[in-house]
Amino acid sequence: MSRCTLENMSTTCARRTPWRTQAQARSFFFKSRRSFTATPRTRLSIARDSPDVQKAQVYCQNLVRNYDSPSYTLAHFIRPHMLPAYFAIRAFNIELARIPDVVSMPQIGAMRMQFWRDTINKSFELTPPQEPVAILLASYLKQGHKLNKTWFQRIITARDRKLTHPGFTNLTELESYAESTYSTLLYLSLSALPLNSLMMDHLASHVGKAAGITAVLRGVPLLAFPSPPNQHSNNPVGLGMPTTREKQGAITLPLDVMSQYGVREEDIFRNGGDAAGLRDAIFAVATRASDHLITARTMLKNVRQNQDPGHEFEHLNDEGHEPGRYGTEASMSADKRKAEIDEGFGIVMGPAVSTQLWLNRLQKVDFDIFNGTLRQVEWKLPFLAWLRSKRGEL
Repeated sequence: MSRCTLENMSTTCARRTPWRTQAQARSFFFKSRRSFTATPRTRLSIARDSPDVQKAQVYCQNLVRNYDSPSYTLAHFIRPHMLPAYFAIRAFNIELARIPDVVSMPQIGAMRMQFWRDTINKSFELTPPQEPVAILLASYLKQGHKLNKTWFQRIITARDRKLTHPGFTNLTELESYAESTYSTLLYLSLSALPLNSLMMDHLASHVGKAAGITAVLRGVPLLAFPSPPNQHSNNPVGLGMPTTREKQGAITLPLDVMSQYGVREEDIFRNGGDAAGLRDAIFAVATRASDHLITARTMLKNVRQNQDPGHEFEHLNDEGHEPGRYGTEASMSADKRKAEIDEGFGIVMGPAVSTQLWLNRLQKVDFDIFNGTLRQVEWKLPFLAWLRSKRGEL
């Protein structure tokens, strides 16, 4: 198949995760929690300026800086008053994504997922356990801010399902996974502003799908050839899929795409990036991510020119996106729409830019997903994000 150039390709993140042994990975989390809970206390305080909340925020910031440096860098474009919620949401994402790396069996991973379900419930009841993410979320909620508990639970459920079944039957299932994880993270961040905007949720949906699809692409070589048991995986942060403990890993490309281009799992395990049809399959999946970014850019351009976005929000009426949540969106003035875009722009712009940069690098190596340069730190991210922010572009 001839591969045309991907234009206007977009988003996802991820700094290269430091190599650690599995024991070191566990030690990082356990030592961090020991240091967090080591100080004797009589009663946990979730008051905004309390030592408990301040310590929780430092923990969450450090976690994001160490394991999701793009999100840490892009925090510069987040409104200051919502930074505690931003770091809590991103740290929550990392805690879930790292579960497969710090547990030895899927059953224990499922128990950790249940722990997070219970923890989120307690956070919304303002009775958080001694868990930094929970403390920071409860503190933000106590200040009168609103977050959607259903969206937290949706992310947990989506990642829980991938603990033992990391693959995808088709591209539509992959998009659904990206919507339930990456897009939902953006919905949570927008609601923390707070901003209930149909237009911004629509943009977040497409940017999140692009980011999620790209994250799965990044994970293909890492899950196909997992690290030995004594090494920490180099999964892109936020992927939320397990490193298998078997010698032979898992192929996470959608099966319908593999079938279309004649890609066989055994060829990938035997030949890696030289497997027949693999680059064409990668191109097809990357094109879908690029399509979502192009759609988001087109919508943004249309709205800025006082035109209709171009198509309806496909998730309207889903739980959390009921029409009543958006008020009188249909009759909203053009100036009001633009004001909403300006308010929430930084939240969707950052992931769009980081995903685009990685997709551009994938194109430069002719869609060789095993090329080592794809796992290098993206030094251009802060500069390009600043430029896009100034121009109001995704």
